[in-house]
Amino acid sequence: MDILHLIDRLEDLVAEARRMPIGQGVVVDRRRILELVDQMRSTVPWEVKEAQEIVASKDAYIEEARREGEGIVHKAELEVQERLDETAVIQAAEREAQVIVQRAEDRAQSLLDEAQDQVQSRLRQAEQAATNQMDEADRYALEMLRRLEQQLAAFNSTVRAGIEALEDRTGESGEQATASPD
Repeated sequence: MDILHLIDRLEDLVAEARRMPIGQGVVVDRRRILELVDQMRSTVPWEVKEAQEIVASKDAYIEEARREGEGIVHKAELEVQERLDETAVIQAAEREAQVIVQRAEDRAQSLLDEAQDQVQSRLRQAEQAATNQMDEADRYALEMLRRLEQQLAAFNSTVRAGIEALEDRTGESGEQATASPD
């Protein structure tokens, strides 16, 4: 599941929450919020795993370049051997073989360099994307928790005022009850 989808669900949960009769507070289902936070945590490692798969594909690029280079070198060696068998063109064959081998090595090195550059670029992009998503999720979760903290503080304040009012009234009734028994 995509982290942004989970964030949208969390926002919907807060938006759909029942409003308190007093103040800006809302009543939210704590269990559902915690479930969403857990899902967010499990989604982020999936995206990190995706970045690791990109890193793993680096090895495939390198292996492909190595195989292609070996094939080119092998082909060049076969051509060299064929030319060596022809005594009239031995020197020309050696020179040409060296050129072919050099080209093959250059091509293999070029493919290897390109593959490593692509892998590094994709790895940086994936790491940046994972970091950005983690940061965004952390910021959003922090914002939601701060909002929840404010709402709970307002709710707590309202409850405290109600308790104090009841204690004041109960305290007056208790004093009258202790004075009347003769």
